[in-house]
Amino acid sequence: MASRRRSCLGALLALAFVLLSCLAGSATARQRNQVTVFWGRNKDEGSLREACDTGLYTTVIISFYSVFGHGRYWGDLSGHQLRGVGADIKHCQSKGILVLLSIGGGGHDYSLPSSQSAAEVADNLWNAHLGGRRSGVYRPFGDSAVDGIDFYIDNGAPDHYDELARRLDGYNRFYRGRKGVRLTASPRCGCPDWRVDRALQTGLFERIHVRFYGDDKCSYKNGGTWGIVEEWDKWTARYPKTEVYLGLAAAESGVPDGAQGTIAVYLKYLYYDLLPKVQKAPNYGGVMVWDRYSDKKTGYSGVVQGWA
Repeated sequence: MASRRRSCLGALLALAFVLLSCLAGSATARQRNQVTVFWGRNKDEGSLREACDTGLYTTVIISFYSVFGHGRYWGDLSGHQLRGVGADIKHCQSKGILVLLSIGGGGHDYSLPSSQSAAEVADNLWNAHLGGRRSGVYRPFGDSAVDGIDFYIDNGAPDHYDELARRLDGYNRFYRGRKGVRLTASPRCGCPDWRVDRALQTGLFERIHVRFYGDDKCSYKNGGTWGIVEEWDKWTARYPKTEVYLGLAAAESGVPDGAQGTIAVYLKYLYYDLLPKVQKAPNYGGVMVWDRYSDKKTGYSGVVQGWA
């Protein structure tokens, strides 16, 4: 009788192992191993070079170029010194890491009131941050050039961002054999995001980082996928030729600051529930993490990197 019980117990354990393996396999079936992070929102997050040297990220997005559209152009890096950022950009690029500049953000000092303003902003981005070199235009990062522009438009009207996208993409005529100005967008999770939908409909954006965090109803708060997968499916279906990234906030992950040991236990719902569902999409691209400061405190990407 005892041997029969041991036999049954062994069979049950073997079955449990198989089931867990299947669950794990489903969670990683469409891994892209692509992790994007936003950098520039807190001076205590460390340098751009430090972020790239972690080996965690395949793309770093500098945020934000937050003043534009009315004859003024400026960025806000939350206390980071501009000195050295240019060299850090080159360092990251030398490691094969894509470096983008995000425009917009949570402020109210930007908009595109006219077609002319879209043309002027494109001209400034090209000559101040991309491959242009017109004399007299201030380049805050020196002679380094970012690899493209991310649209993070949270305020104002949606007008003329499609024109801005077309003008930025037009500068690719100056490059041979590669795309020198890549376009991405980071919209809110409700699909469509009316502020950037007209721009995205141009088909010029290679990536969309959907922000499933913040105050929106479709935000992911480490557990439960109600409303999230539905919106994800809308995004991937609406832009089938564009890679779509799952945007998550390290600060909302449930991982406490300075957590020690195996922090993966805090992220089990992400691994077993959400990721297997979103990774079914053929245009799933990876995970975007907001932001480097919170990521550094929680160690979030150190775990998610292996699942993305």
